[in-house]
Order: sequence, then structure tokens, then C-alpha cells
Amino acid sequence: VQLQASGGGLVQTGGSLRLACSVSGISKDYYLLGWYRQAPGKERELVAAITSGGNTFYADSVKGRFTISRDNAKNTVYLQMNSLKSEDTAVYYCNTRVGSTVVAPPSQYDYWGQGTQVTVSS
Repeated sequence: VQLQASGGGLVQTGGSLRLACSVSGISKDYYLLGWYRQAPGKERELVAAITSGGNTFYADSVKGRFTISRDNAKNTVYLQMNSLKSEDTAVYYCNTRVGSTVVAPPSQYDYWGQGTQVTVSS
């Protein structure tokens, strides 16, 4: 399984970014695709996740601002981030948990993509 994240960058407060994660090699029918982030000095935290069945989960801090979606034809999962705040600044990672659709701690995800930096300036 391979995941390739892209789309990070520098944006002003209130702006938008869309992250993309190209996914390949998942052979199970049940899986979870997620976006985590890690800010300097902080633990990695769940941002959003989407199951193979299309159910979505969001951290309270991003509800109403971020939207996770996927394009099965392109094998890509997206994270649309609107109304960005300085506290959204972090390295964002996409990941997958194969064979399960249950949101779990980071250690239980099977595969991770490389991170992409998102910086929100005030």
C-alpha cells in the first residue's frame, strides 16, 4: 500500500487549501482513510477520516470547516480546508487502516503517507 500526500502550502487566516492523497494497493474491502496532523511540540491528532462505506468522522476542532471526500475513480482522498486558523498549522499526514472501519489511535494505522506542511499565517 502506498499513499502520497500533496497540496500543502502557506495560506492566510481565513483562507482555504485542499489536500490530496493518492492511494494505491489496498486489497481489502473494508478500510479507513484518514488525515492526521502534528504541530510542533504536540501529539499527532486525527483531523478527519472516511470509511470504505463512505462514513465520515471529524475532530471537533475542524467540524464545519473541513470536508473529507474521496474519488474512487482516481484512488484519491481529499481534505478540503476552509476558514483556516493559525492553530491549523501542522504537518498533515494521510493514512489507512486496512481491514477495519473503526477510528483508532495513530499506532493502529497500517500505512502512512509522507507529510505535507500546512502553514496558516495571521
